[in-house]
Amino acid sequence: MRIVIARCQVDYAGRLTAHLPLATRVIMVKADGSVLVHSDGGSYKPLNWMSPPCTLTVRDPEPDEDGVAAVWTVQNGKTDDRLVISLHEILHDSSHDLGVDPGLVKDGVEAHLQVLLAEQVETFGSGWRLVRREYPTPIGPVDLLCRDEQGVAVAVEVKRRGEIDGVEQLTRYLDLLNRDPLLAPVRGVFAAQEIKPQARTLAVDRGITCLTVDYDALRGVDDPTSRLF
Repeated sequence: MRIVIARCQVDYAGRLTAHLPLATRVIMVKADGSVLVHSDGGSYKPLNWMSPPCTLTVRDPEPDEDGVAAVWTVQNGKTDDRLVISLHEILHDSSHDLGVDPGLVKDGVEAHLQVLLAEQVETFGSGWRLVRREYPTPIGPVDLLCRDEQGVAVAVEVKRRGEIDGVEQLTRYLDLLNRDPLLAPVRGVFAAQEIKPQARTLAVDRGITCLTVDYDALRGVDDPTSRLF
């Protein structure tokens, strides 16, 4: 991972446009190719970013780009979206090999929910079958890889509470899985006990199906068909 602290201006162009005026920020370039721009606030979420597949190119400034030391252009590999970072002053620049990450250790409910859905894959639809739990990718395992009733590959991300981070995670998995000619096309399902409205909106925008699952019903301790209300 490369970490750069710099005074920079950031412009995003493509399906939408966004501008970050000149300020000191942290730029992270990850081994998977993603580029994220962070401020010293706003919790964990970057101000702007580009997810892989994408390419990073560096050029010298044009004569009319006063005060600019270098310009980074991050081009999306599938669309016309691009992130342009104009660096005015680099305060820190370092690279670190983080090694292989063991992945997120899920809490008991989330891990059990994944097991239950693997055992009851028909929850997603009749004719579905499980290919494998924890299907490996270069950036971590997909919770469930399934085939639907038509034989189409489906990557399922399972969360206790579905938020935007989970949709982003599934999007990265789908980008990688769709490069495999033996699997493509691969569609996505985001399954959780509760899905936040913002996460649902983002998922739908990216062609990902959302499914709210009943943990107690899957465990057999609650039968939704026997409720009066």
